[in-house]
Amino acid sequence: MAYITVEGPIGVGKTSLSRLLATELKGRVMHEVVEENPFLAAFYEDPLAYAFKVQVFFLLSRYKQLQDMHQGALFYQHTVSDYMFDKDFIFASMNLSGHEWELYKDLYSQLSPKMSRPDLVVYLRAEPDLLFERIAKRNRSFEKNIEASYLEKLNASYDDYFSRYQGPLHIIEANQYDFIENQEDRISVLSDILNLAQAA
Repeated sequence: MAYITVEGPIGVGKTSLSRLLATELKGRVMHEVVEENPFLAAFYEDPLAYAFKVQVFFLLSRYKQLQDMHQGALFYQHTVSDYMFDKDFIFASMNLSGHEWELYKDLYSQLSPKMSRPDLVVYLRAEPDLLFERIAKRNRSFEKNIEASYLEKLNASYDDYFSRYQGPLHIIEANQYDFIENQEDRISVLSDILNLAQAA
């Protein structure tokens, strides 16, 4: 059984790639809960006021979803997720400070050890210009207020996290591959990931 996670910043193509991988593996795909977060739109309008609520909602919903995934593992040979549990910690480290950050870290430290590690993590990297282009294309109303500085900071946080990541990791420069529209790119990307997953 393979458990593969696709990670990267907002708009990089995680959901699209995870769907392609799940189809190739004839497995299930797990999508992160985003639009269901009732605080997200308000967060982009007023980050300081809503950051803690946003992060705790994400932390608990992702914990529950991944726990449910493991409980149903007997029914699926392969699982592909478009997020990893640590994703929330990356965002929280950017968005929280002071007592809220300390409280969040305490919650995270209680939940994180209960999570299974992926057999392979695929990290999709992209520069802010490409992210803005893709964010605009999917046209989510609550993402219209995202600023370039936020995406730059997010990219730096992801790079820092994965520079220290311990485990099987495959990095893809998203601006070099169009795995949605270009069949040759799609075959190449999927082949590389599946070969690494088998070896993990």
